[in-house]
Amino acid sequence: MTKLDKDMRSWRHDIHKHPELGFDEKRTADKVASILKDLGVETHENIGTTGVVGVIGKGSSNRAIGLRADMDALPIQEMGEVDYKSVHDGVFHGCGHDGHTSMLLGAAAKLKEIDFNGTVYLVFQPSEENGLGALAMMEDGLLERFPMEAIYGLHNMPGIKQGQFSVKSGQMMTSEDIFVIDIVGKGGHASMPHMTRDPMVAGAEIVTALQSIVSRSLGPEEWGVVSVTEFITDGARNIIPSNVTIKGDVRALDPTVQKKIEQRMREIVDGVSKSHKVAGTVGYNHEFIVLDNSESETTAAIEAAKMTVGEAMVDGTCETCACSEDFAQFLKQVPGCFILLGAGDGDNSPPLHNPYYDYNDELLEIGSDYWVNLVKSQLI
Repeated sequence: MTKLDKDMRSWRHDIHKHPELGFDEKRTADKVASILKDLGVETHENIGTTGVVGVIGKGSSNRAIGLRADMDALPIQEMGEVDYKSVHDGVFHGCGHDGHTSMLLGAAAKLKEIDFNGTVYLVFQPSEENGLGALAMMEDGLLERFPMEAIYGLHNMPGIKQGQFSVKSGQMMTSEDIFVIDIVGKGGHASMPHMTRDPMVAGAEIVTALQSIVSRSLGPEEWGVVSVTEFITDGARNIIPSNVTIKGDVRALDPTVQKKIEQRMREIVDGVSKSHKVAGTVGYNHEFIVLDNSESETTAAIEAAKMTVGEAMVDGTCETCACSEDFAQFLKQVPGCFILLGAGDGDNSPPLHNPYYDYNDELLEIGSDYWVNLVKSQLI
């Protein structure tokens, strides 16, 4: 194990131990900036609140590319037992952003030692999980201050063979919408339901009816997912509630499908509510847009991945992933590519956002080498 690999593990474990939620990554951002400065990298702080950008320029070319890592943690209680377990109750790095940050810092150290021709912008982004950090950095002038011809991102992915890269040109990740359905009825005693306007029965019917949107309102060529994730009431064992709240999540690949799902959801809630004499309202928000990789940048990412792990370990035509990614906002403004790095496909590999998840340290060197190979191939 090299000294840099040990350093990356040390950085990762320290960030993991001190997780911070979106736009509150102050300690993390300070650590990133401190390491960049120690490496001799030009460093810019407080971009889009807590974002950090490192600048490494060499040679005479005006060409420039961006490499992005996310820094924020999740509002989940860590259940695993490691020496570097989160010290903050209810907050932990359950998605691997600690690893992504450490990999890009490792790449910075390697890029300082090699020759290339152009400029690399190392973009350390806040608040990816909330889908707000990319926009915040761009609204704060990221692309004007650091003009780049392309931007690249990377995310670890349990369920894919360790060290394998997976990517595709075009639509690689879905949009995400969230909905909140509020149903207001008239509660009462459980023994006298005829004296109530029961929002529980209406809510149950709505949950069932929502499952028909994809199967009965979308055509076979249209892609969508509607998932109910929460059902909340103010009732009790012997109390019919007055209020029910239903929450959930919608994924799609086409804005037309997004609109169709939202419209059908509102029609279902309105119709069922009227039939049960309760009041139903729908709150519907668009959180993440479709992630659309550009063709030439995807080709560049595939070639860099092959340079890193060999052709047999690179899937350049992977299936569309039903996850969503804030990186998609960058791709609306500049060409680029987002790639997945397999974290392991065994039974002992907890998925992302699982309380027992822990980033696979074996990926740190692979990821940092990928970044370096991408720069070598693009800025020559």
